[in-house]
Amino acid sequence: MMPPIKKTEIIRITRMFSFDMAHALFGYDGPCKNIHGHTYHLCVTLKGKILDHESDPKNGMIMDFSALKEIVMRKVVNVFDHALVLNGKAKPHLELQSVLLEQFEKIIFLDRQPTCENLLVHFKEKLQSKINKTNGKLEYMKLSETPNSYAEWFVTDNV
Repeated sequence: MMPPIKKTEIIRITRMFSFDMAHALFGYDGPCKNIHGHTYHLCVTLKGKILDHESDPKNGMIMDFSALKEIVMRKVVNVFDHALVLNGKAKPHLELQSVLLEQFEKIIFLDRQPTCENLLVHFKEKLQSKINKTNGKLEYMKLSETPNSYAEWFVTDNV
């Protein structure tokens, strides 16, 4: 027989997502100044206590993985999948805005350079308040731009 779980146990859960997106880094001194795309992999980790209410259908969970999926899909993946993301503060990018929006549906102008690091911070800003209203709290995020290159965000580094 398994020993009972202590009500104070802290657990982390993670859900992974993939999406395709193009971007260009205005003013960059390398090939990434050109429009190019990546298959991004996003990991979202929550930390919390396991629900211990026998009558709750989510008993034994921090958060239902499907609920976490719904939030991340709505706030990040569905918005950025197959989009072109550009620096909204770069005058040449802004000058192209009307032409691009006439031809394409998913052009996003961020208020920052769309680097892997800045994208991760932007995604964190989109998710944190919504997730933190649940039983879990946003603890960690990782955005992989390539199999060998990624950015990470930890709540403990930002308190």
